[in-house]
Amino acid sequence: MTEAQDVLKNIQRKPGLQIWTISKMKMVPVPEQAYGNFFEGDCYIILNVSNSATQSTDIHYWIGNASSQDEQGASAIYVTQLDECLGSSPVQHREVQGSESAKFKSYFKSGLIYKKGGVGSGFTHVETNVYNIQRLLHVKGTKHVTAREVEVSWSSFNLGDIFLLDLGKAIIQWNGPQSNRQEKLKAVLLAQDIRDRERGGRAQIAVIEGGQEEASPELMKIMISVLGHRTGHLKEPIPDDNPDQNQTSNVKLYHVSDASGQLLVQEVATSPLTQDLLRSTDCYILDQSGSSVMVWKGKAASDEERHSALSRAVGFIKAKNYPSNTKVEVMSEGGECAMFKHLFKSWKEKGQAQGMGKTHSVGKIAKVDQVKFDVMELHAQPKLAAQERMVDDASGHIQVWRIENLELKEVNPSTYGQFYGGDCYLVLYTYNRANKPQYILYMWQGRNATQDEVTACAYQAVNLDNKYNGAPTQVRVVMGKEPRHFLAIFKGRLIIFEGGTGRPGVVNPDPGARLFQVRGTHEMNTKATEVPSRATSLNTNDVFLLKTHQNVFLWYGKGCSGDEREMGKAVADLLSEQDKQIVMEGQEPAAFWVALGGKAPYASDKRLEKEVALHEPRLFECSNQTGRFLMTEVADFTQDDLDEDDVMLLDTWEEIFLWIGNSANQYETQESYSSAVDYLKTHPAGRDPGTPITTVKQGYEPPTFTGWFNAWDAHKWSGGLSYEEMKSKLADISQITVNLNNTNLNKKTGGGGGSYSAPGGPGNIKSHNQRMSSSISNAYVDQSPSGAKPSGMLHSEQLVKTTQHQLPQGVDPEKREEFLTDAEFENLLGCTRDNFQRLPKWRQNDLKKKAGLF
Repeated sequence: MTEAQDVLKNIQRKPGLQIWTISKMKMVPVPEQAYGNFFEGDCYIILNVSNSATQSTDIHYWIGNASSQDEQGASAIYVTQLDECLGSSPVQHREVQGSESAKFKSYFKSGLIYKKGGVGSGFTHVETNVYNIQRLLHVKGTKHVTAREVEVSWSSFNLGDIFLLDLGKAIIQWNGPQSNRQEKLKAVLLAQDIRDRERGGRAQIAVIEGGQEEASPELMKIMISVLGHRTGHLKEPIPDDNPDQNQTSNVKLYHVSDASGQLLVQEVATSPLTQDLLRSTDCYILDQSGSSVMVWKGKAASDEERHSALSRAVGFIKAKNYPSNTKVEVMSEGGECAMFKHLFKSWKEKGQAQGMGKTHSVGKIAKVDQVKFDVMELHAQPKLAAQERMVDDASGHIQVWRIENLELKEVNPSTYGQFYGGDCYLVLYTYNRANKPQYILYMWQGRNATQDEVTACAYQAVNLDNKYNGAPTQVRVVMGKEPRHFLAIFKGRLIIFEGGTGRPGVVNPDPGARLFQVRGTHEMNTKATEVPSRATSLNTNDVFLLKTHQNVFLWYGKGCSGDEREMGKAVADLLSEQDKQIVMEGQEPAAFWVALGGKAPYASDKRLEKEVALHEPRLFECSNQTGRFLMTEVADFTQDDLDEDDVMLLDTWEEIFLWIGNSANQYETQESYSSAVDYLKTHPAGRDPGTPITTVKQGYEPPTFTGWFNAWDAHKWSGGLSYEEMKSKLADISQITVNLNNTNLNKKTGGGGGSYSAPGGPGNIKSHNQRMSSSISNAYVDQSPSGAKPSGMLHSEQLVKTTQHQLPQGVDPEKREEFLTDAEFENLLGCTRDNFQRLPKWRQNDLKKKAGLF
C-alpha cells in the first residue's frame, strides 16, 4: 500500500478535473482527451477543484454497472485516503452508472459516454485519432446528456431518442421523429466533442431527421450499408427518467455509532433541522426520504468513525432497503455543501458577523456605507448588488397604481408610500443602466385584500409587462416582507396600514387608538408598520407611534439608536400634524397605557440579533412533467446553464428568482409562480412563505440576479447558436461518402467489440501517432469529388508553398495540414494537432500562412 500512498501524496490540489481508473487495484491516470468516457466494467475516481476563491474540492467515485466488488471496494478505500491527503476538507460522492448526481454530470458539459468493457475485460483502451471504428451510441437527456454504446442494429433504435452512428471519419446523427429541439442540439454538441477530442477535428458530422429520411438519401445509403435494410417498425419512445425531487420536505437526522461492533443508527430529529443538533464529537447521517443520503463528520470524531463514514452510509442504504444507486455524499464539519446547509432552518458560518449591523463585504471589497449607495459601485460589482439586493441607489422614477374594481387606478403622488392592507398595488420603478431604461414591477399584496384583487393584481401586472415588451423584472411583495430596494424607493415615507383601503371617498372604520412600529436608521431602510394597539406589541429595541383621538405619543425604547429616533420623528410628521408627546420607555404617562388597554409584558431583551443566514445560492431547472412540481438542481452553475427552453429557479435564501427563457413553454411559464410558492411551502428548512419571488425574463436580467453568476455576459443571448444554425454549419451531406468496400466498416462489432474501443481508460496518449497513417487508410471518408486520395501521409515539400495545381490528387488545398505526419505538423505549425484544433479559425489560418500551407 506504500506505493499507493506515494501516488496519493503526489496528487496536487489544482483547479479543474483529474480522473483515475482502478486497474489491477491501482489508481491509473486517465488521459485528458478521454474525460467523459466511462467503461461499464470499471470504477473511476474523479477529483474536482473549483475555480472559486474558496477552491472547494469534491471527490467522486464512479461505479460501472459491470465493475467487480473488489474494484468497488478498492476505489472506496482510495477515496478515503485521497480525502485524508487533501486535509479531509473535500466532499465525497458515490456515483452509480446511470444515476449520477447533477454535480458530477456538470463536469462533462458535452455529456457522458458509457462504453462496453473495461480494463480487466480484455477490451483494449485505444487512444485518440483512430478511424477503423464502427459503433452506435444511444443518446438521452436534454440538460445532462448520456450516450451508451448499443448493438449496431436497427433493433437498437426507437422513435423518441437520438442515435449517433460513428464510423470514424463520419458521424451520422439520426434524430427520432419524437425527439425535441433541445435534445437534437445536445446530441450535435456531443458529436462535435467526439470529433474534436477523439478524432483531432478530422471527422465529418451529418444529420438525418428520422421523420424525413427521404430528404437524406445519400446518408440513408450509408446507414443501410452498415445496419442493413430496416424491416418492421421502430420501437416506441423510452420514457425519460423523472427528474429528482431534490426538495423532499421529509428530512431525518440520525446519529451513527458502531458500539459493540455493530452499526447503530438512532434517529435524532426530523425537519426543520437546526444546526445545534450537530455535535463535533460525532458523525451523523441526514436522510432525504431516500432520495439522497449525506454523512456529516464532526471535527472531533474518532479517526475510526471518520474513516468508516462512507462504508457506513452504504450500510445505512442496505439497512433501509433503499436502491443500491442512492446518492451518497460525505462531508466534514466546516466543509458542508450548499445543499446540506439548505436543509437547516438557519446556518451560521464560523466568524459570521451578528445582528442588524452586519458588515457588508464581498471578497476584499471594503465595508459599504449603508447610508448612501454609490450606484457606480453597484454597477461595477454585480456581486455586491446581488448580496445587497439593490439594483441602484433608488433614485429612479416611480409610478403607483391601486387595483380598483379589478382595474388599474393611478394613485395620487402625494400619497406615494402609503399602503393599505385591504388593497393591492402595482409599483413600476424605472432606472437607467448603460443609458438604457430598466424596469422593476413590484406587485404589493395586502394581507386583507380579496382573492379576486390578488388575481387581478397578477393579471394587470402581465398587461403592464406586455406594454413594456416584457422588459420589467416582476417582484411579488407580501405585506410586511418588503424587500430592501422597495423600502429605499419611498425615501423613508413607507407606511403600511393593517387594514382598510386608500381608495378616495371610502371611509375606513375608526379603529380608535392606532399603534405603528417604526424601524430603520435612514431614509433608505425605514418603514412604519401598523401593529395591534396593545402593550404586548411594544419592543424595547424600536420606536413606536401611538395615535389616539386626543394625543400622538412618540415612544422610544431603551434599545433604539439616535438615528432610529430621528426617523421615528420624520414618520410621525407624515402620519399626523398634531404635536407629538415624547415618551421614554419606563417613564410613560397613565394615558399611554390606557390607550393600549392597560400595561402588559412585552419584548424587553437586549436587541434581538437577527442573524442573516449565509446560504449559498442554488439553481434548479423546473419541471411539471409528472403533474406535480419537481426540480432538478444544476450544480456549480454558470450562465450557460440558463436554458432558454426552460424556467429556472434561483434560490438565494433571502429571495427567489424565476428566470423565464425566451422559448420556455407557456404552461411552465404560467405555472412557475405557483411552483415557486410550493417550493417555499415544502422546503425542509421551514422557509418563510413570504420570501419575495422575483420573475426575470431572458435578456432583461437586473444586477441583483446577474451578480450571483460569475462573469455574466450581457451579450451572450445574441451569440448562442440554435439547433438549426448548428445543423447548417455541419458538413455538406452531398459530399460525405464512405468507402463502402472497406471490410472494416462492414464488420459487425456488437456494440463495442472488434478492433476499436474509444478512449476512457489509462494509456500512453502519444502512441496513436504511429498508428495514424494505417488507420486513416483503413477507414476513410472521402471529401473529394473524384474519389481519389493520396496514399497515407505526404512529405512537407509536397504541401508547402505549392500552387493548387501542383498538389497531389485528392488534397484539399485548404486542409493541407491534415496530410502531414505528426512530427512535421508540430515542426511546421509549432503545436500538436489537438492544440491546433482548439485555436480559433483566424489563428489557425495565421499559423498556416506562416508555414506556407495556405
